[in-house]
Amino acid sequence: MKYIITESQHKRLFEEEQKVLHFPSLKHFNDELNIPSLKYFNRDWNMQQKYMERKVNSLYSLGGDLDLNSTSIESLGNLTSVGGNLILRGSEIKSLGNLTSVGGNLYLNLTQIESLGNLTSVGGNLFLEGTPIESLGNLTFVGGYLDLFRTPISKNYSIEEIRQIVNVKGKIYL
Repeated sequence: MKYIITESQHKRLFEEEQKVLHFPSLKHFNDELNIPSLKYFNRDWNMQQKYMERKVNSLYSLGGDLDLNSTSIESLGNLTSVGGNLILRGSEIKSLGNLTSVGGNLYLNLTQIESLGNLTSVGGNLFLEGTPIESLGNLTFVGGYLDLFRTPISKNYSIEEIRQIVNVKGKIYL
């Protein structure tokens, strides 16, 4: 398969590749890439995924915000963290893959997500309204509020029970 990119895109990718920081991954003992922003891929998630596939599917983190609102994406794959907001509202997301942290808000409302899987912390608010979420997975911290309105969890747990599982700094909406 061949990809055609402009000279400026090639230059930007090459320059950024030279600046990318490498971290040892605690889970897989591979190098982890830190991509400062999706802007280096013209905010194109698919282009970024193709680039990561060529990097032997390394674990990676993304600084800044990631907006995948109303997209057909089903998994975040090897993405481990997002420094800013992660917007997946109305997308076809089914798995957060290797995601463990979001620095800002996480918008999962109106998706088909059933579990938060490996996710351990959200620095801001966590929006799960209108999802079939049944498990908070490994979640231990939410820095803002937790919106569970119109979810199976809201019918099966009280606010007190949720607070025993997750340290939520703000309000919990059932």
